[in-house]
Amino acid sequence: MPSRPALLPRSAPAAAQVSSRAIAALLDRLEARSVECHSIMVVRRGVVVAEGWWAPYSPGRPHLLYSLTKSFTSVAVGLAVADGLLSLDDRVVDVLPDHVPAGVSQRGSRVTVHHLLSMTSGHHTDSLTEAWRLEPGDLVRGFLRVPFPDEPGTRHAYDNATTFLLARMVERVTGRALPELLGERLFGPMGVEHAEWDRVASGAAFGFHGLHLTTEAVAAFGELLRREGRWGDRQLVPRDWVRLATRRHIETLPAEVGGAEPDWLRGYGYQFWRSRHGYFGNGAYGQQCLVVPEHDLVVAVTAATQAEQAMLDAVWECLLPGLGCADSTGDDEALADRLRQLSLAPVPGTAGPHGPVEARIQGPAEDAPVPDGTPVVVDSAYGGWLLRFGSSLTVEAGHGAWRESSPLGRPVVASGGWQGGTFVADLVVITTPHRVRLVVDADAGTAVATWNVVPLTTPELTVHLRSPLMTRPDVA
Repeated sequence: MPSRPALLPRSAPAAAQVSSRAIAALLDRLEARSVECHSIMVVRRGVVVAEGWWAPYSPGRPHLLYSLTKSFTSVAVGLAVADGLLSLDDRVVDVLPDHVPAGVSQRGSRVTVHHLLSMTSGHHTDSLTEAWRLEPGDLVRGFLRVPFPDEPGTRHAYDNATTFLLARMVERVTGRALPELLGERLFGPMGVEHAEWDRVASGAAFGFHGLHLTTEAVAAFGELLRREGRWGDRQLVPRDWVRLATRRHIETLPAEVGGAEPDWLRGYGYQFWRSRHGYFGNGAYGQQCLVVPEHDLVVAVTAATQAEQAMLDAVWECLLPGLGCADSTGDDEALADRLRQLSLAPVPGTAGPHGPVEARIQGPAEDAPVPDGTPVVVDSAYGGWLLRFGSSLTVEAGHGAWRESSPLGRPVVASGGWQGGTFVADLVVITTPHRVRLVVDADAGTAVATWNVVPLTTPELTVHLRSPLMTRPDVA
């Protein structure tokens, strides 16, 4: 099978005037701060100078971007605006009149595309949960039912539902689903393959979350933005839209997203965050696309961490000082060798007993990946184990290595080992930041399953392993 063509050219760091020692210092900083990265790609002047994946993550595998998806939805809005189908002053109630609740408030009726893009609709906090509680079958209607304490345009509050509305408005005026529109106008012309989308019960893409792309595709998106929408000889996104979307439109305040961290207090654009240097698209648990035009720099990262500010600090403090510097060929080669060997360690342990061991999941009930009371069987097979969860899920796990299986249609990569009388395994939902740690006490016949970081849509493991992907089948 032929390999996919690269989206971006490659060179050694020195050829692009980037210090390989500075990149190594960035990696050292992330390790010292216990930041779990899954991939990193550094692009200078349109050329990839460093790239690495922590096994079992790999270059060809799309990764869940969480709210970094919002920046792609912003581009879709820009395309609709450029086509004359939508304007920044268009109101939700006019574009989606069939979703307007009776008695919509005056403030709700004044919410425009600009307000949604800048997250200044007038809500004080994220309205998503309340909007879906009020209207599980119609998030637009639910959004308009949630009270608007502030006048639209006066205050920023990070609000996932705003981007869902933008996606539906784009679809209404273009007649195309968001994934199809971006596939035709953005991903296809760029050469991006295998963009995957999580969807709600209606089949619609979330818009604010759920896009899966490879690290190179994220880096290429950042490079497209750095070039102000131009890709090769084509202007895929209007230059004026890129400039408008990535400039500051509203002050940002200490809030749930970003807290009071310095790079979340530099203002908000149109589904982009301004930062101390340049701007970035950001997704939960460390999915980042950082663009620094003044340094011709793009950095793409996927991760599973709460320390997102530490990732940005490492770029500013370790990488930026190394721009404009060229180290020796030996330094470049040492960095390349280090990047090739990045990995998350398989679970240590012995092969243990050959016969099956049976147990039952025993708490914790809250945010559990597997329901309390589920029978679990650990059975030796193929130089590793088969892990059976009730009658609906069987996962293959390697001994001293990662092993992949797709029991419900989507991949999971697992390793395990016996540590005395306890069996321990990690089940990596490899297209996401998430993994499940399974601990089985053979003597007690009990097992505990916990997430490293709990998925934001649903904690139920099987939902994340089913294809096609629909992690909120309860809402539309």
